[in-house]
Amino acid sequence: MKYWEIFIAFFIPGVLGYGGGPASIPLVENEVVKRYEWMSVQEFSEVLALGNSLPGPIATKMAGYIGYDVGGVLGAIVGVFATVAPSLILMIVLLGVLYKYKDSPKVKRLTLYIRPVIAILLGVMAWRFFQESFIGIGLWQTALIAVISYLLMERIKVHPAFVIVGALVYGGFLL
Repeated sequence: MKYWEIFIAFFIPGVLGYGGGPASIPLVENEVVKRYEWMSVQEFSEVLALGNSLPGPIATKMAGYIGYDVGGVLGAIVGVFATVAPSLILMIVLLGVLYKYKDSPKVKRLTLYIRPVIAILLGVMAWRFFQESFIGIGLWQTALIAVISYLLMERIKVHPAFVIVGALVYGGFLL
């Protein structure tokens, strides 16, 4: 019964919390503090502060911590799954519909129109990352990392994950 309560406590905010993790925090608080009384308001605010200090989505971090606090490792797994389950279910349903109508001219046109938008969004994101790194570490360091990354991935065919790890190590030790 405890694991079912953990599931419900994080599934309902996942369904109703339109806008992602920050929008679902008050809903999670209602479930955890008021409904099930697993934590006090003070403890919940400390968990929220801890979750905000760590990288990654806030809702899954809180679900993992609170689930672990209430039900151990299995509770953490149930809490995290319950947090991502609404999105997962919706994605599977929508992909099923998309796959069913994949030969439709409207769907083909839709995917044709979406590709350039995604490319532009990725380009804008890459430009912002470049600007931030240029401001943070300077032109020569940014250019050096960009050129070496390009050569490793395009000429030598090194997997991008290794290039990212190498850049992190370089930045960690030399910058």
